[in-house]
Amino acid sequence: MRDFQLPGRSPVRTTETMVATSHPLATCAALDMLRSGGNAMDAAVCAAAVQAVVEPQSTGIGGDCFVLYCPDGRGEVLAFNGSGRAPAAATVDWYLANGFDQVPAYGAHSVTIPGAIDAWCRLLEDHGRKGIDAALVPAIRYAEQGYVVHDRVALDWSESVELLRQDRAAARIFLPDGAAPRPGDLHVQPELAATLRIISERGRDGFYAGPVAEDVAFCLGALGGLHTLEDFTETKGNYVTPVSTRYQGYDIHQMPPNNQGLTALLMLNLLSGFELGALDPLGAERLHLEVEAGRLAYRDRDRFIADQDQVAVPTGDLLLARHADQLRAVIDPACAMTDLPQMVLPTGDTVYISIVDRDRNAVSFINSTFHSFGSGIVSPKTGVVLQNRGSSFKLDPRHPNCIAPRKRPMHTIMPGMVTRDGHAIMPFGVMGGGYQPFGHVHLLTNMLDFGMDPQAALDAPRVFYDANILEAERAVPSAAVEGLRKRGHRVEIAPEPHGGGQAIWIDWHKGTLTGASDPRKDGCALGY
Repeated sequence: MRDFQLPGRSPVRTTETMVATSHPLATCAALDMLRSGGNAMDAAVCAAAVQAVVEPQSTGIGGDCFVLYCPDGRGEVLAFNGSGRAPAAATVDWYLANGFDQVPAYGAHSVTIPGAIDAWCRLLEDHGRKGIDAALVPAIRYAEQGYVVHDRVALDWSESVELLRQDRAAARIFLPDGAAPRPGDLHVQPELAATLRIISERGRDGFYAGPVAEDVAFCLGALGGLHTLEDFTETKGNYVTPVSTRYQGYDIHQMPPNNQGLTALLMLNLLSGFELGALDPLGAERLHLEVEAGRLAYRDRDRFIADQDQVAVPTGDLLLARHADQLRAVIDPACAMTDLPQMVLPTGDTVYISIVDRDRNAVSFINSTFHSFGSGIVSPKTGVVLQNRGSSFKLDPRHPNCIAPRKRPMHTIMPGMVTRDGHAIMPFGVMGGGYQPFGHVHLLTNMLDFGMDPQAALDAPRVFYDANILEAERAVPSAAVEGLRKRGHRVEIAPEPHGGGQAIWIDWHKGTLTGASDPRKDGCALGY
């Protein structure tokens, strides 16, 4: 139990339903959907649509999504890959012949075809009780009538002003009066509202065919992009088989490649060989082991993870116990490794949604446009912010993640699901670009090794290793920071919080739900 004299919040505890998102308006919209007869999938899409309006720096219908779903909370965990692909004309030879040495971080060439709307419509058709028209009602209202800009949203928004100024439509919509909105300001997006109405009426074709797709394709083409209308009409997500490992008696499920979820499983396999629970959860030894396991797992990520529809990814071999044993053998609890390649990881802005309904349908849902405001391009007639997922591709023809026609890039956003004995135990996720595998593992070990409740596990201070620097949040104890430095780490105070997250724990014996939402974002968990 937490110390009620210290800042913090309690987990939310209910019996029937629970929603946890990074924005209060999304949480409330999802609850309204559940109260009106919708199920967890209806509520998740509804929440994601609201966040596409009220968290425009983090997500949108011009982005991608991944979903793990456990119907009735029992049996097989379903996985849906809603990530988009490169244009059919995007060959590595074209980029090399035109003088590129890497895929640009922003601009038209960073844009992959958005997969979110296709995924939303397919998931509602297959698993929802209501249609896309009902799911989009609150989002349309906020886009048309306005919404209040929340504090973390405003902070992130303010850091993207220079990017937004480079695109006329982006500046017009997202820099009213020439500046980013401040906390408490009202903001409207009438162009996006009109686009959402078209999708509400026409479903998937409202986005991938007709005037919306035409405006987006024309906008990208005018900026030098290789995108065509055919690229949009042929966009289609698909169900895939999750990858999983066992940790402390629980089964941990992640998306398979092209998703980086495998990285978290590698970290857990490495850490399973240490007695973490005997250590101080905020101590240097625990954090050091987590960092070293992460550095090894990320090395494998950067070597192997790519679109397994187009290249062979040795997923099974990477998850073998003997592979973890070999990697673990090089970890020294007293000293940081010095012979690993430098990790330089992308930051990212994302929304994650966790929902469990009264039938115990459990949804783990993540949606993103990658960097803050994605590519920095906004389709002028539609108001759609376009993602920059293409920037994750390589231009080395020998690399498995090299760009190719209709190929998916290595993807950072990763929903998680915990099960035990065939029952869903916890849909969970931690946002933050390259940080996400670290975040998943930190959350899980906080709970499964140290016995924290979901809220305490999310509240706990975090570290992250990037560009040969170990960035520690300000709440990491000074003794731990000094202990990490003694082990050879270059420790600096993190310039911003590491990610955000949500989780819902299902107690089947008691019949209760325990929800949590990360204080690093504006959101909340609510239920009844």
